[in-house]
Amino acid sequence: MHNKPRLLRNSDHRRMPWKNGGGETVEVIVHPEGASLSDFGWRVSMARVAGDGPFSVFPGIDRTLAVLAGDGMALSIEGLGERLLTPASAPLAFPADAPTTARLTGGPITDLNVMTRRGAFRHRLTHHVARDALALPEAMGERLLLALEPLGVSTPEGLVGLQPLDALVLDGGSAAEIVPAGKQAAFYLVEITQD
Repeated sequence: MHNKPRLLRNSDHRRMPWKNGGGETVEVIVHPEGASLSDFGWRVSMARVAGDGPFSVFPGIDRTLAVLAGDGMALSIEGLGERLLTPASAPLAFPADAPTTARLTGGPITDLNVMTRRGAFRHRLTHHVARDALALPEAMGERLLLALEPLGVSTPEGLVGLQPLDALVLDGGSAAEIVPAGKQAAFYLVEITQD
């Protein structure tokens, strides 16, 4: 039995302060629903980073970051050293409990943040550009698609239209196909599986 796709409009995403109070986060989805920052199993959010400073530390959490908009940021991650993240770079996975400091390379940025509780869930975040219809392979667990450009997702329940920063949650076992609205459709795909 597949769950129906769930459309999460950008305008409906929940806006809340960062755990450390240093900025605003836009919560796309949290599991279980209504979970707090201390007891979630997994969480997908976006944040506007307007200044340099430390990241919130999340004990027992793995995170992956990608830059959605802006120039980029240099991260200094304990145990991993310096990493530069730009909109063109691949998403960066690192432990959310490793002390991390961010330095903006050219003004504010917006990032995409995927977090899972270690030992309970794991995740993968990938960037895709579809120039034609693109079938999403079946997967275990749940998938979340975050649109960067207008696109359609063809599902067994019908075609769902997404605007930039809208998200669609899909059961891993459901067939789905990305249909560009224009010349191409760029999107991020989050895959969540139980450990």
